[in-house]
Amino acid sequence: MTPKIFEARCLRLPAATKVVQWEGTSVFKVGGKMFALGGGFAAGSGGYMFKVSDMAYGMLIEHGVARPAPYLARAKWVQLVSNNALSDAELTAYLVQAHGLIVAKLTRRARKALGLAPPA
Repeated sequence: MTPKIFEARCLRLPAATKVVQWEGTSVFKVGGKMFALGGGFAAGSGGYMFKVSDMAYGMLIEHGVARPAPYLARAKWVQLVSNNALSDAELTAYLVQAHGLIVAKLTRRARKALGLAPPA
């Protein structure tokens, strides 16, 4: 997936925003909390980074598709070994999941202010 498509997929998610931090890294957030990173230091050390479930964390690392993300591994973030390590459809699904994981941790008030439905 190209960086432009990655950005478009992230920003297509409800209430998603982008800021540029840390050596030009595109940081995608919902409710002020990060769910994905691309470019900048992320590109310099491999591929895209994003939040995953416990099960996905183990599976992606075990299959050699990703490695624990620098500085974020304890929070179950992965870094793809390359931007093309997953198909576009698979990466899009993981981005949707990352967004959902962060939304689920937002307060009820924050979700309501962003126009997001309560987690299922």
